[in-house]
Amino acid sequence: MHPPELSDYTALFARYGKLSDIYMGPDDERFRLLFEQVCHLLSQPSPFNLSLPDGFVRTARQYLANDSRTVSHMRNPENRHFMLSDLFDYVELMQRIHARRHP
Repeated sequence: MHPPELSDYTALFARYGKLSDIYMGPDDERFRLLFEQVCHLLSQPSPFNLSLPDGFVRTARQYLANDSRTVSHMRNPENRHFMLSDLFDYVELMQRIHARRHP
């Protein structure tokens, strides 16, 4: 398995459709699997992950390590949705920048 890259995140998010307003959606469990998948990608060492804001990687690693505060916080679907929305927006921005630099 290769280290996660921008394309891995865009492919994963593409499976779930438009996510830019996920934080405004219902507080249900529809995106729990996406959150788990994102955490696994974020927890792997890679140059792309190093370029991400530290909060994404730190939260994912703490969540997967069963850190009680992080798990308790992320048990709330609204908090998971907010993190996914922020990461989606960041990945989308990085994708646009990459496309402009490498047409």
